[in-house]
Amino acid sequence: MEDFVKATERRKVGQTGLEVTRLGMGCASLGGLYALVDASTCLATLQAAWDLGLRYFDVAPMYGRGRSEHMLGHFLREQAASDDVAISTKVGRLMVQQRPGRELPPVREKNRLDSGWRNGLPFTEVFDYSYDAIMRSFDDSLQRLGRGGVDILFVHDIGKVTHGEVAEAHWTDLTDGGGFRALSELRDAGIIKGFGLGVNEAEIVLEAMDEVQLDCTLLAGRHTLLEQNANALMQRAVSDGMSIMIGGVFNSGILAARHGGRSKFDYQDAPESVIRKVEELEKVCLSFDVPLAAAAIQFPCRHEAVTSVLIGAKHPDRVRQNVGWFEQPIPDELWQALAEKELV
Repeated sequence: MEDFVKATERRKVGQTGLEVTRLGMGCASLGGLYALVDASTCLATLQAAWDLGLRYFDVAPMYGRGRSEHMLGHFLREQAASDDVAISTKVGRLMVQQRPGRELPPVREKNRLDSGWRNGLPFTEVFDYSYDAIMRSFDDSLQRLGRGGVDILFVHDIGKVTHGEVAEAHWTDLTDGGGFRALSELRDAGIIKGFGLGVNEAEIVLEAMDEVQLDCTLLAGRHTLLEQNANALMQRAVSDGMSIMIGGVFNSGILAARHGGRSKFDYQDAPESVIRKVEELEKVCLSFDVPLAAAAIQFPCRHEAVTSVLIGAKHPDRVRQNVGWFEQPIPDELWQALAEKELV
């Protein structure tokens, strides 16, 4: 028997009435992440996703410091059925300009992607998870998207992985400072359908679930073919009826690298231990004539908590390749072989 999931199949998000396609498009690359992506290529890439039936797009103010939201909004306005789409964006960062009357933090937190935007817009990124900032971020995103609403808001990069020693102060803004209250008010008013966290760490999601009802969470890189470090969260998501969207399925590229190639792991050069495990994973996959990247894209969907997988692309051909990998039949025996070798 072979597993086969259509990219266009839809699943419900948490306990909301919203449905998203099993494969969604992450729009970070459209902000020019690590490489220039001109406007025509951005629009062609989005068109390829649309033509293939993908109807879930995830974006964020951080992506190109606003550029990705502008590009996605422009594209969707040209589509005849632009209401037949689910959009998630994020809150927690404001894109601002220095001006009289505005004081920026004297020591600005660094973002590992600060220098990565080749097409980024000329704004300064400031973290703020308070009530007023969440509402402002939401309003700003609607302006950039040119839409009257979005479906999902993710609290972006809250937690120690991003904020280190100032993480507790940001968490206090989100809890005692009204950040979660702002999101709940937007959901209760029907302006958004749901909210959750968009993060690279699982523990902070569990803490958030103790504070407020989350509809969904976008988890990057922690439940992949290479790394399964979020088991407690995945189990809790099932019991609480919270959907998980998975990003970073290639762990910064190493699971999509060409055979024998070296690549990045979690935004850094991959250590030898990771490279060796990837080689073992690829050896098993190739023995079944399955590309490693296809197994990497499909693996998260084997967990019942996972509603959708989000994959980015810089070019239309990569969108088509992603869909092909997602829909490639994979025999059960491959997954069994990986389990027997204790690789997953």
